[in-house]
Amino acid sequence: MIVITGAAGFIGSCLVSKLNREGYKDLVIVDDFSDPEKMKNLEGKTYSQKVEREQFVAWLKENQRLVQFVFHIGARTDTTEFNKEIFDKLNLNYTKNLWKICVEYGLPFVYASSAATYGLGEFGYDDNEALIDQLKPLNPYGDSKNDFDKWAIKQEKKPYFWVGLKFFNVYGPNEFHKARMASVIFHAYNQIKEKGTMKLFRSHNPDYKDGEQLRDFVYVKDVVEVCYFLLHHRKDSGIYNLGSGKARTFLDLVKNTFKGVNKEPNIEFIDTPIDIRDKYQYFTEANMTKLKSIGYSKLFHTLEEGVKDYVENYLIGHNYY
Repeated sequence: MIVITGAAGFIGSCLVSKLNREGYKDLVIVDDFSDPEKMKNLEGKTYSQKVEREQFVAWLKENQRLVQFVFHIGARTDTTEFNKEIFDKLNLNYTKNLWKICVEYGLPFVYASSAATYGLGEFGYDDNEALIDQLKPLNPYGDSKNDFDKWAIKQEKKPYFWVGLKFFNVYGPNEFHKARMASVIFHAYNQIKEKGTMKLFRSHNPDYKDGEQLRDFVYVKDVVEVCYFLLHHRKDSGIYNLGSGKARTFLDLVKNTFKGVNKEPNIEFIDTPIDIRDKYQYFTEANMTKLKSIGYSKLFHTLEEGVKDYVENYLIGHNYY
């Protein structure tokens, strides 16, 4: 059995699809299954058992002998939520419980960290574990992810194989349920479809022109390819960046979305809201040297390739991966 938490969510459901395509059907999917929109992500997928998030810790203790691998993708990911207790419960303490069980029973453990841990990038975007204590996330979500990374590194007892993946700006199919937390491409497609235009935040930094703020956008199909690689690699434990390794502008992103629907770009700029302006990231780019150094050699989708596939094969027809 392979366990996937957050299996009804965006990245988790894409991982289920990837595993199914590779012939893995004995999957245990874990989530809060109360949202009917999220459940659409699981239609047509094959799995052997469904376990509610609140029951999973007890389930894992009871069924550990049947489990071969744990992918802990589930998390509270709302960066606009400021209730620290929610993140302590769902992101920090829940993950600690799973870690301890994996240590006790010798289970390999891959969990979702986040590039939100890097804050404004004062210390760069290198997945150097010696720097993790110095990082300054910008919100409680980022704090919760960094707090667990710091805790994991300091543990004397670790799973025999463990990896924390710092996801950068992931986009792609199966994010229909995410509303405001969906990717910029998802919102661009819908704005273009409804109004024929796309609004982007104006730059309030003299070093960047409007729309030329840079992000590392990574296609979800590449993310699950890395997860699949780790399923078989099972050595070189640690914390790794997971981005495309190439920063691109929001203008590039939106122009490619317009291209995907065969429309000329029509872009408007609006002020970045005051309440997030001083916390706005103007540049992120994953240093991917560490992952490549352990043998991951697959090429990542370019932004052009990823947006084209996402728009034409999923957004236009409202299809799931």
